[in-house]
Amino acid sequence: MTDPATPPSAEPHQKIDTSVPHSARIWNYWLGGKDNYPVDEEAGDAYTAVFPGIVTIARSSRAFLRRNITHLVAEAGIRQFLDIGTGLPTADNTHEVAQRIAPESRIVYVDNDPMVLTHARALLYSTAEGATAYVDADVLDPDRILEAAAKTLDFSRPTALILSNILGHIGDYDRARSIVTRLMAALPSGSYLSINDGSRGVDPVFEQAQDAYNESGAVPYNLRTPEQITVFFDGLELLEPGVVSVVHWRPDAGAPAQDAVAEHGGLARKP
Repeated sequence: MTDPATPPSAEPHQKIDTSVPHSARIWNYWLGGKDNYPVDEEAGDAYTAVFPGIVTIARSSRAFLRRNITHLVAEAGIRQFLDIGTGLPTADNTHEVAQRIAPESRIVYVDNDPMVLTHARALLYSTAEGATAYVDADVLDPDRILEAAAKTLDFSRPTALILSNILGHIGDYDRARSIVTRLMAALPSGSYLSINDGSRGVDPVFEQAQDAYNESGAVPYNLRTPEQITVFFDGLELLEPGVVSVVHWRPDAGAPAQDAVAEHGGLARKP
């Protein structure tokens, strides 16, 4: 294994606040990870007390991403990935799935959470043939993201943009749309956009739990309707079955049928 990227400083740019729950750490807790603090476990347990199904949503989201990446590498021939809002490393990270199939794949992760930065070394390993890098940047600054990612990715070649459970953190819907548009504008024809986010209109108990979480002092996460999520793909060619509950997006062969969860996603190609 090699590390072609320059590791970040061992010290994050800002101190980790362990007094306030953080979505990335809570998500890690729900996925069975250990990179979280008591305040995150407390918030996560309070959430599951109202809506136990959040654990299923978290794990279904990760499975959706795995199936997306597998399709992109094995069927669409994509070898470059820009994964924004990667969160804390867990099982089946983008580089692990992609490089298992195509060792030459190149992946850039983007996040601006100090705890994720601290754990970035866990992400920064790669096959000898490929590359994995980490960019400390905010999704609200797409130009900085593109400039930094271009040090590892060749944007003249088709690239997959991964936005998994990140757009909900942008409260202004129009701004979220403009950021997606800006990022995709920098990618050539044949590139792909993968999005999945928590959704409204499926489970009122989930919406109640999310509203309570948003009032807890943590960084808010805004649920959007499936129709709003679909608009993020405007101008692109949505692959079948379109924007659906993540458990219904090309489930694994032989997998038991599942009821819809309040998380919608899709994959689209830039013509």
